[in-house]
Amino acid sequence: MKAWIIADQFGIEHLQQVDRPTPVPGPGEVLVKIQAVSLNYRDLLMIAGQYSPKLPRPRIPGSDGSGEVLAIGPGVTRFKTGDRVTGTFFQHWIGGPVSEENTKGALGGPDLDGVMAQEMLFREEGLIPTPGYLSDEEGATLPCAAATAWNALAGNNLKAGETVLLQGTGGVSLFALRIAKIFGAIPIIISSSDEKLERAKTLGAVAGLNYRTTPDWDKWARKMTDGRGVDHVVEVGGAGTLEKSAKATRVGGHIALIGVLAGGTGANPMPILMKSLNLRGIFVGSREMFTNMLRAFEHHQEKPVIDKVFGFDEFPAALRHMESGSHFGKVVVSLK
Repeated sequence: MKAWIIADQFGIEHLQQVDRPTPVPGPGEVLVKIQAVSLNYRDLLMIAGQYSPKLPRPRIPGSDGSGEVLAIGPGVTRFKTGDRVTGTFFQHWIGGPVSEENTKGALGGPDLDGVMAQEMLFREEGLIPTPGYLSDEEGATLPCAAATAWNALAGNNLKAGETVLLQGTGGVSLFALRIAKIFGAIPIIISSSDEKLERAKTLGAVAGLNYRTTPDWDKWARKMTDGRGVDHVVEVGGAGTLEKSAKATRVGGHIALIGVLAGGTGANPMPILMKSLNLRGIFVGSREMFTNMLRAFEHHQEKPVIDKVFGFDEFPAALRHMESGSHFGKVVVSLK
């Protein structure tokens, strides 16, 4: 089988495609033919050596993949040959609260190889059935971005009528937009592109603002809520946007801290303190959260937004495309 690996040197330009033997499933293991992989910003950081500078190498990158069961090992009861499946981001976090132990099994990182390979072994508990109404490409977008958005909002007790501020139009933000609509909440969004804002409105965003032309988006968010402030912020910028997010949020509101896209080295903690804000770090989620999310998605027939699909040999180009920030939704690599 073919696989992409992070070899001796970090960097997209140093990625290597290699041939490896097809793995054989042992007790409790499932061999999956990977049909599609979706990319996350984490993949860029991992390949650049910025996420884990001491990453064991060679390492197959990628955390989000869907495919078909080719073979099962002794004792496997949850799946059979031919089943369509999707891997979970954390292979060991089945349910319950987050802990150091259950966040050690993330795919495509320091602990485990990832999914950017034609065939891959999973523990059976690290797989879920792919919903029948979704394609492999659509299923592959769910493990990290969708589960993270679900944890950020459903995990913060989102209620109908509450206002949710979203940053940008990447995978997490667009999944959060649709989840907000499922709950009957009111999503508003900021982006650097007027075109992307208009597209977001077709997906259910109630209002949008271009933060490049109007940098004081925190004031806009308060204005959109009659001066009160939003109930929830899905914070994907990190230190560079956290202070404005805090100013945009109501007293006692929720900020789900997810990403580091905006860079920055620090944020003023005073608005968080003075407003008694609930600041919660979101590290994807468990299989139980993922399953609950899929029930809601299937009931509403929600489908992810896919920006572009690349071929397996185009993996570096797919990474460059995501790195450019021009995408709207998820970037996917097809192995078919």
